[in-house]
Amino acid sequence: MTQLKHVVAFLDGLLKPVKIEDSSNNGLQVENSGQVTRVCAGVDASLEFFEAAHKRKADFVICHHGLSWGDSLKRLTGLNYRRVAALIKNDMALYASHLPLDAHPRLGNNILLSRALGLRGLHRFGFYHGVEIGYAGELPQTMPIKEFAARVATVLGQSPTVMDFGSPRIRRVGVVSGGAALSLEDAQTCGMDVLVTGEVCLQGYTLARDLKINAIFGGHYATERFGVKALANAVSRRFQLPAELIDLKVRQ
Repeated sequence: MTQLKHVVAFLDGLLKPVKIEDSSNNGLQVENSGQVTRVCAGVDASLEFFEAAHKRKADFVICHHGLSWGDSLKRLTGLNYRRVAALIKNDMALYASHLPLDAHPRLGNNILLSRALGLRGLHRFGFYHGVEIGYAGELPQTMPIKEFAARVATVLGQSPTVMDFGSPRIRRVGVVSGGAALSLEDAQTCGMDVLVTGEVCLQGYTLARDLKINAIFGGHYATERFGVKALANAVSRRFQLPAELIDLKVRQ
């Protein structure tokens, strides 16, 4: 057991949420009674996730997509009320980290996904609000786009959507998790052979086709499990607390 304020201070120091402009109100979004005994991590602050965390007796949850965005909690009615009420009823604190977690150089979604895909020579890539939140690197050797797509499927545990409008053989890869189709322009400008991102969309199709670049869409959820799991493990190591990722297997 440790105090909530110590866990929050540790995460704030690690992620530095105030340094990146974001629509998410990153950091502690809902308090509990002040103690942390078990941690659960998840991609989304959903009722399904809260219920699963409660069954595991968690009193501190970490989410990539939290509850508080801009002034979204102006009124605690409807679904807002039900979600906040579930946390308060079960004495669970909620900590959220969106772009700071995407961009983190050790525990972020993009660095971890890039490493899982076997990329080398990793460097910052992909601007959002003036901050580079993604990573880019190279494969040890060129490979067919279909072979690399199979590797993405293995890493993410599901088949991606492949838009093969560029070179049939690839080596230089950009990675920006989540909904980052606009990063295709950065990828093309920087000479990438393929962009790996999450959410498939019409805008992504149009950009990939017009820019003549390959795009692999692995799923918004699937590409953003890495960071929250790493954060939960970091808290576990620092405070000797049990922690786990709750993977709801969302295919979006």
